[in-house]
Amino acid sequence: MTVAHNIYIHVPFCISKCRYCAFYSHACANPDWDTYTDGIINEIKHWSEIMGAAKVPSVFFGGGTPSLMRVKNFDKIINYLNRHFSIENNAEITLESNPGTIDMDKMKDFQSAGVNRLSVGVQSLDDEKLKYLGRRHSAHDAIQAIKDAQKLNLRVSGDFIYGLPGETAKTIKQICNEINKLGLQHCSLYELTIEDGTPLAKSGPIMPCNDTMAQMYTTIQETLALPRYEVSNYATDGNECRHNQNVWDGGAYIGIGKGAAGRVHIDNTWYEQRGGGVLFEQMTDTDRAVEKIITGLRTMRGVRLTDDVKNAINMDTVKGMQGLVQINNDRLCATDAGILVLDDIVVKIVR
Repeated sequence: MTVAHNIYIHVPFCISKCRYCAFYSHACANPDWDTYTDGIINEIKHWSEIMGAAKVPSVFFGGGTPSLMRVKNFDKIINYLNRHFSIENNAEITLESNPGTIDMDKMKDFQSAGVNRLSVGVQSLDDEKLKYLGRRHSAHDAIQAIKDAQKLNLRVSGDFIYGLPGETAKTIKQICNEINKLGLQHCSLYELTIEDGTPLAKSGPIMPCNDTMAQMYTTIQETLALPRYEVSNYATDGNECRHNQNVWDGGAYIGIGKGAAGRVHIDNTWYEQRGGGVLFEQMTDTDRAVEKIITGLRTMRGVRLTDDVKNAINMDTVKGMQGLVQINNDRLCATDAGILVLDDIVVKIVR
């Protein structure tokens, strides 16, 4: 019997590339949506022929800027998914969006087509910082998008970036207080990463030191009204992103579209998808267990100590890491102190 698979669909188009972005995307405000849609449908058909009508608990449209898509193309994709897979009645259907590419009317149309969760790329509530990051919208645009989504009773999340040059724990506290006023039930705060080859990297920014970054990270937990449930994600109980939780817990998911990736489970064997499309290769039990350790430890509930995970972990090393990791209800979890040195922990505990 085929296990349930979540589905990620990559939409690789943006009006313009942000200065920090290293994701697979193209600056194209008016792409050929019909050709794109046909390609997505061909991939869906391929996977349905392999898996049959597998259950789908969540569908996540990421990018890029999925909110640029014409609703009729989104609707065509969702309808095709419904015909070839078994999308659950209460499935989480997420659409990533950028302010300025979607208004209330378009939100309503996406909602009618099946979207029930909107992720808004706010990044900053400071217009000067938005310009520095290469964003095309204003703070006002972002706030309006959140308010519109809330009025429609969509589950709404806001994405933010911190750790810009010159930022300190004090500025992060102010940022968190501003976020608290938005009334979000979910938000993500990502540390700015300087990726090689990006315009931001070429500008040679002077970034905050590691100690300052750690202070900012701790300040977020102390100030933000939402509890942390993953390294960079915060939500009230029940408003966690179910799609991402499945990934962190080591669940199965199909990646569709160029730039997508997946972990598919066929006939009791795990396969790694690379680059979207239909390419995949078999994963060893050890490789899959290590991957679950890496992603599971990012969450506050930790990684479940299943037999394969236990076999991949040096438990004697774990016992010597008091204060950094702990075992709760058959899960290995990182403590608040451990989260700050998570990469080092993983390297030491994996056999």
